[in-house]
Amino acid sequence: MSSVIEVAKLDEEIVTLLKESGVPMTLKEIAAKVGKPEKAVFKALKRLFEKEKVECINRQYNLTKS
Repeated sequence: MSSVIEVAKLDEEIVTLLKESGVPMTLKEIAAKVGKPEKAVFKALKRLFEKEKVECINRQYNLTKS
């Protein structure tokens, strides 16, 4: 159960970061800002992409417009 909460928290942190930054960011930049390993951030971005909350253009992630 704890890992599910941590996953949701990381997803939220990434969405908040992208919302506040207002500019697309690379995987490396996002990982550095949230203080998590790139592998964990990539998994979170994949989940968010599948939920259509983020998009990836030229290896830079941003929130979807909708």
